[in-house]
Amino acid sequence: MKYPVVVCALMCAIAVPFSAAVHAQSKASAAEATAMVKKGVSFVKANGKEKGYAEISNKGGQFIDRDLYLVVYGLDGTVRAHGANEKMIGKNLIELKDVDGKAFVKERIDLATSKGTFWQDYKFTNPTNKKIEPKSMYCEKLDDAVLCGGIYK
Repeated sequence: MKYPVVVCALMCAIAVPFSAAVHAQSKASAAEATAMVKKGVSFVKANGKEKGYAEISNKGGQFIDRDLYLVVYGLDGTVRAHGANEKMIGKNLIELKDVDGKAFVKERIDLATSKGTFWQDYKFTNPTNKKIEPKSMYCEKLDDAVLCGGIYK
């Protein structure tokens, strides 16, 4: 090849902005979280709780996108569906606290009961990098449960 330096420089000039764009797209946005929660609520309403919760918990399903996944808690704090950790299903986490001592599940249930639709901030482990990060969760009350999806900041 006659111009290896030019080719390398051109490839680097293309690759660096592309990799930055890919990295920026690795985290879900607030709009994507809101849309996914609304899609999840519609899916549960249309297909019933059993099928809906199973699809939300399906790691290869339509309700998982990068670091965005859905969770469903009963109003007693029991996990009914979890897109990132199926081992949580059936566990009552009402007393669970984040690293700052915030009882975020209890707060989530209280907000679902009082507001119905809301955003909630706390800290949680990001499943894509296993680091504890600030998280904002968009939630909607659905009958006797609250369905949520969040973004890592």
